[in-house]
Amino acid sequence: TFNLPNLDYFNQEQAIRLEKADSEGRLISPHREVAGVRAYDVYTVTGDYAYHHYMQDKFNDNGWGCAYRSLQTLCSWFLYNGYTNRSPPSHTQIQQTLVDMGDKGDKFVGSRQWIGSVEVGMVLDAWIGGDTSHRIQFVSCGEDMGMQGGVLSHHFKTQGTPVMIGGGVLAHTILGVKYDSVTGDTQFLILDPHYTGQDNI
Repeated sequence: TFNLPNLDYFNQEQAIRLEKADSEGRLISPHREVAGVRAYDVYTVTGDYAYHHYMQDKFNDNGWGCAYRSLQTLCSWFLYNGYTNRSPPSHTQIQQTLVDMGDKGDKFVGSRQWIGSVEVGMVLDAWIGGDTSHRIQFVSCGEDMGMQGGVLSHHFKTQGTPVMIGGGVLAHTILGVKYDSVTGDTQFLILDPHYTGQDNI
């Protein structure tokens, strides 16, 4: 969940997007093309974002850059929804931000080292700035993710941002949940940064 400031102005980044890709060819809010996403018990991201995944920007991060790509997707949401004018950071900018914060040594810049949820949160706060802050929800193992349906549905109803999820050496972006408050059954709508194919729907 994020502490989002109230905004009372509009800018170019907040324009209604009718196109399905940005100027770099990244898909814009591709979850809208998925059947069943608009069901009454489905809670999803509000607003637009760009889908960042492996191998974009003529940059080979296959096998190590999934959290970087999830962070870029999060940052695109903040850009497109008027919370910042900064474009999503590159891998080098992410790494340099962590070095500048004292979290990593100088040799980290230009490396192929993974980052996790903590680093994603640190860079997100530094990159977006203002009153925006991240929150980490700890889950002991993947099997316990199903118990997070209520927390995530509340997040999507009240905050609306994509959610980065990380564990071990993998990261994904949660765009929504189908949640039954009676049974607790939860299904997740996942944006996969590990995708290496062409950007088309």
